[in-house]
Amino acid sequence: MARILVDGDDVVVRLSWWQRAAASRSDVRAPLTAVCRVTVEAAWWRALRGVRRRGVWIPGGWSVGTRGHPGGTDFVALRPGRPVVVVELRPSAPFRLLAVSVPDDAEARATAQRLIRSAPRIDTSTRYRQPVPVAEETPGGSTRPALPR
Repeated sequence: MARILVDGDDVVVRLSWWQRAAASRSDVRAPLTAVCRVTVEAAWWRALRGVRRRGVWIPGGWSVGTRGHPGGTDFVALRPGRPVVVVELRPSAPFRLLAVSVPDDAEARATAQRLIRSAPRIDTSTRYRQPVPVAEETPGGSTRPALPR
Protein backbone atom coordinates (compact mmCIF):
# COMPACT_ATOMS: atom_id res chain seq x y z
CA MET A 1 0.00 0.00 0.00
CA ALA A 2 1.24 3.51 -0.83
CA ARG A 3 2.28 5.84 1.97
CA ILE A 4 2.70 9.62 2.17
CA LEU A 5 5.91 10.69 3.90
CA VAL A 6 7.92 13.84 4.49
CA ASP A 7 11.50 13.41 3.28
CA GLY A 8 13.59 16.52 3.89
CA ASP A 9 11.97 19.34 1.90
CA ASP A 10 9.70 17.02 -0.11
CA VAL A 11 6.41 15.24 0.32
CA VAL A 12 6.83 11.71 -1.07
CA VAL A 13 4.25 9.14 -2.11
CA ARG A 14 6.09 5.86 -1.64
CA LEU A 15 4.52 3.17 -3.81
CA SER A 16 4.58 -0.59 -3.29
CA TRP A 17 6.21 -2.69 -6.02
CA TRP A 18 2.90 -3.60 -7.64
CA GLN A 19 1.71 0.03 -7.58
CA ARG A 20 4.96 1.08 -9.28
CA ALA A 21 4.30 -1.48 -12.00
CA ALA A 22 0.65 -0.45 -12.39
CA ALA A 23 1.43 3.28 -12.51
CA SER A 24 4.53 2.81 -14.69
CA ARG A 25 6.55 5.08 -12.41
CA SER A 26 8.59 5.19 -9.23
CA ASP A 27 7.80 7.17 -6.10
CA VAL A 28 6.16 10.59 -6.51
CA ARG A 29 7.87 13.68 -5.08
CA ALA A 30 6.72 17.28 -4.69
CA PRO A 31 8.30 20.14 -2.73
CA LEU A 32 6.71 20.93 0.64
CA THR A 33 6.60 24.59 -0.40
CA ALA A 34 4.07 23.61 -3.10
CA VAL A 35 1.59 22.11 -0.60
CA CYS A 36 -1.33 24.49 -0.19
CA ARG A 37 -4.00 22.35 1.53
CA VAL A 38 -4.27 18.91 3.15
CA THR A 39 -7.64 17.25 3.74
CA VAL A 40 -9.01 13.81 4.57
CA GLU A 41 -11.81 12.30 2.47
CA ALA A 42 -13.86 9.46 3.97
CA ALA A 43 -15.09 8.33 0.54
CA TRP A 44 -12.27 7.23 -1.78
CA TRP A 45 -14.15 8.09 -4.99
CA ARG A 46 -14.41 11.77 -3.98
CA ALA A 47 -10.66 12.11 -4.55
CA LEU A 48 -10.97 11.12 -8.23
CA ARG A 49 -11.01 14.00 -10.71
CA GLY A 50 -10.73 14.05 -14.47
CA VAL A 51 -10.00 11.10 -16.74
CA ARG A 52 -7.44 8.31 -16.46
CA ARG A 53 -4.23 9.07 -18.32
CA ARG A 54 -1.67 6.52 -17.17
CA GLY A 55 -2.00 3.68 -14.73
CA VAL A 56 -4.63 1.14 -13.79
CA TRP A 57 -8.22 1.73 -12.79
CA ILE A 58 -10.52 -1.12 -11.82
CA PRO A 59 -14.13 0.12 -11.44
CA GLY A 60 -15.20 -0.41 -7.84
CA GLY A 61 -11.67 -1.61 -7.12
CA TRP A 62 -8.38 0.22 -6.85
CA SER A 63 -7.00 3.09 -8.86
CA VAL A 64 -3.33 3.98 -9.22
CA GLY A 65 -1.76 6.40 -11.68
CA THR A 66 -2.30 9.83 -13.19
CA ARG A 67 -5.58 11.52 -14.05
CA GLY A 68 -5.95 14.60 -16.24
CA HIS A 69 -8.40 17.52 -16.07
CA PRO A 70 -8.43 21.12 -17.35
CA GLY A 71 -6.55 22.29 -14.25
CA GLY A 72 -3.64 19.87 -14.66
CA THR A 73 -2.74 16.34 -13.61
CA ASP A 74 -3.42 14.46 -10.36
CA PHE A 75 -1.69 11.38 -8.95
CA VAL A 76 -3.85 8.84 -7.11
CA ALA A 77 -3.26 5.57 -5.28
CA LEU A 78 -6.70 4.61 -3.98
CA ARG A 79 -8.46 1.57 -2.54
CA PRO A 80 -12.19 1.39 -1.83
CA GLY A 81 -13.42 1.44 1.74
CA ARG A 82 -10.42 3.35 3.07
CA PRO A 83 -10.01 7.02 3.99
CA VAL A 84 -7.91 9.15 1.66
CA VAL A 85 -5.32 11.82 2.47
CA VAL A 86 -5.62 14.51 -0.22
CA VAL A 87 -2.74 16.94 -0.75
CA GLU A 88 -3.50 19.94 -2.97
CA LEU A 89 -0.45 21.44 -4.65
CA ARG A 90 0.29 24.81 -6.20
CA PRO A 91 0.65 25.09 -10.01
CA SER A 92 4.45 25.02 -9.79
CA ALA A 93 4.39 21.37 -8.61
CA PRO A 94 4.47 18.38 -10.99
CA PHE A 95 0.90 17.46 -9.97
CA ARG A 96 -2.09 19.49 -8.81
CA LEU A 97 -3.27 16.87 -6.31
CA LEU A 98 -1.92 13.77 -4.57
CA ALA A 99 -4.52 11.35 -3.18
CA VAL A 100 -3.49 8.25 -1.24
CA SER A 101 -5.62 5.73 0.67
CA VAL A 102 -4.54 4.89 4.20
CA PRO A 103 -5.62 1.96 6.41
CA ASP A 104 -7.85 3.80 8.90
CA ASP A 105 -9.18 7.16 10.09
CA ALA A 106 -6.59 7.53 12.86
CA GLU A 107 -3.70 7.16 10.41
CA ALA A 108 -5.41 9.53 7.95
CA ARG A 109 -5.70 12.25 10.60
CA ALA A 110 -2.11 11.68 11.83
CA THR A 111 -0.70 11.80 8.29
CA ALA A 112 -2.66 14.97 7.47
CA GLN A 113 -1.49 16.70 10.67
CA ARG A 114 2.14 15.71 10.01
CA LEU A 115 1.95 17.20 6.51
CA ILE A 116 0.25 20.39 7.76
CA ARG A 117 2.97 20.89 10.41
CA SER A 118 5.76 20.31 7.87
CA ALA A 119 4.47 22.43 4.97
CA PRO A 120 5.51 26.09 5.30
CA ARG A 121 2.74 27.73 3.23
CA ILE A 122 -0.56 26.01 4.09
CA ASP A 123 -3.74 27.83 3.00
CA THR A 124 -6.09 27.87 5.99
CA SER A 125 -8.83 29.95 4.38
CA THR A 126 -11.07 26.88 4.08
CA ARG A 127 -11.06 23.30 5.36
CA TYR A 128 -12.42 21.97 2.10
CA ARG A 129 -10.79 20.99 -1.16
CA GLN A 130 -11.16 23.44 -4.00
CA PRO A 131 -13.15 22.51 -7.13
CA VAL A 132 -11.49 21.52 -10.39
CA PRO A 133 -10.82 24.59 -12.53
CA VAL A 134 -12.85 24.70 -15.72
CA ALA A 135 -11.40 25.33 -19.16
CA GLU A 136 -11.44 28.99 -20.08
CA GLU A 137 -13.60 30.18 -22.92
CA THR A 138 -12.00 31.28 -26.16
CA PRO A 139 -12.80 34.72 -27.62
CA GLY A 140 -15.27 33.09 -30.07
CA GLY A 141 -17.39 31.88 -27.15
CA SER A 142 -16.59 28.16 -27.34
CA THR A 143 -14.53 26.20 -24.87
CA ARG A 144 -11.31 24.36 -25.55
CA PRO A 145 -11.59 20.81 -26.82
CA ALA A 146 -12.10 18.07 -24.22
CA LEU A 147 -9.18 15.98 -23.02
CA PRO A 148 -8.37 12.99 -25.22
CA ARG A 149 -9.51 9.61 -23.94
